[in-house]
Amino acid sequence: MPLERWQGVLRDYGSASFVELLRRESPHLMPGSGPAASEPALEPPHGTTVLSVRYRDGVVMAGDRQATAGLQVASRRIEKIFKADEYSGVGIAGAAGPATEMARLFQTELEHYEKVEGENLSLEGKANRLSQMIRMNLPAAMQGLVVVPIFSGFDEKAGVGRLFKYDITGGRYEESNYDAQGSGAKDARDALKKLWKRDLPRDEALRVALEALIDAADEDVGTGGPDLVRGIFPTVKTITRSGFQDVPEDEIRRVCETILAERTRNADGS
Repeated sequence: MPLERWQGVLRDYGSASFVELLRRESPHLMPGSGPAASEPALEPPHGTTVLSVRYRDGVVMAGDRQATAGLQVASRRIEKIFKADEYSGVGIAGAAGPATEMARLFQTELEHYEKVEGENLSLEGKANRLSQMIRMNLPAAMQGLVVVPIFSGFDEKAGVGRLFKYDITGGRYEESNYDAQGSGAKDARDALKKLWKRDLPRDEALRVALEALIDAADEDVGTGGPDLVRGIFPTVKTITRSGFQDVPEDEIRRVCETILAERTRNADGS
């Protein structure tokens, strides 16, 4: 191969954007590019509800575990909160398959940028990259395969947690304190509006997030609440100066059981 062509290949593969590289070299591997995006034969599973809450040390991200296909439960244990990198995460809502693909491609995009550039993208830059990926999914979204995630992270320069929401066109909007996406988003946001306070400590932020998900499950058939029989509870993550961390399931269980016990007492007046 001539030297000039080799140099061109090296320049192309040195691009800081893995998504652009994939779209150019293997466009059929892009999320939403397969035949299912243009002619969905069956209603795809949808994952709802996800939310993010800003608190004193960073942000809490939480999601229920249920995915639905029409009026049926497609999965009771789906994961909706994904680690994007050490200091950020993505909560997926919408068509579960394309949303999961997009979250994993976003992880690769950030890893690729770090390897090529030798440094991490800023939190603002990460939010913009995700916006571009959502915009590329617009043709599939017009066919019903809508993906509308929440992106949250810890801004190391500012020393605070930040969160962003999107529309199906890739429009990006920063929220100051909290947000929710998915079929139960309105009910979750209504709960967050009443429960959120500035400078919440971690334990209170965790409870606020779980109360909002339980409220959403009460009103929205697509959102799954805590399942005490099967031992299935929401997924909760924190993102702080210490990085992206799982909240232990035992802790989530205890908080959910406390909330449900209090609501049971209030319901029967005992």
